[in-house]
Amino acid sequence: MISDGMAEVLRSLRRGEVTDPARACAQALGAEGVVLSVLVGTAPTAEPVWCHPELSARFDELQFTLGEGPGPDAVATGSPVVEPDLDRVRPERWPALLPAAHDLGVHGVCCFPLGIGAIRVGVLTVLCDGGRRLSEQQYTDATALTAALTGAFLNGAPVGGNGNMRGFDMSLDPPSGLRRAVVHQATGMISVQLGVAMEEALLRLRAHAYGSERPLGEIAADVVARRLRFEDDVSGPQSPDGGKG
Repeated sequence: MISDGMAEVLRSLRRGEVTDPARACAQALGAEGVVLSVLVGTAPTAEPVWCHPELSARFDELQFTLGEGPGPDAVATGSPVVEPDLDRVRPERWPALLPAAHDLGVHGVCCFPLGIGAIRVGVLTVLCDGGRRLSEQQYTDATALTAALTGAFLNGAPVGGNGNMRGFDMSLDPPSGLRRAVVHQATGMISVQLGVAMEEALLRLRAHAYGSERPLGEIAADVVARRLRFEDDVSGPQSPDGGKG
């Protein structure tokens, strides 16, 4: 049975009475943070639409940059990935993410896919207090929230010009700093520049973002704006003035 706090959050979401849904959900779950992402595009990309606090957004961007983590795994398998203590995760599972998450100050993460069967529409990421397992009540509340969000998406997804979702009177516009469509455009440009498949182009883009310690979206924006060009050598991309990016 869901808690009174989560029941009230769900009622408020349906009525459109929540000004910061991510904060409300995090408080009801007793979590360090929450990110709700929807899958967009033909090669689905997780686009964040709610996040609280900023640490959650930074962790979500880290997963996107590296292409690994509990979020991508939850989407791929269709099953929750519950890792409340990242220090206990085998290093080979997420070799790039684990040390980066530790440096970021993220110690535990639980991700719940939104979908039914083979249909995936998004993922709910919950940041946990490392070292403490999710209680049965927290897990019940998280799955209830996931089910409600899944139903709202599958019953209509975003409709109308205001970006509201049928079933929940709330906006689903992605935060301006986290829009990721530019990554697809940049990947296509790199594919042409290097004469490689899109998958390899995305790997090269991610590798450069990780190596330069910059968000993937920023690197992609530089590529699209032609401030950065990838060359077919091991020394990395070049800026228009001939310097290395």
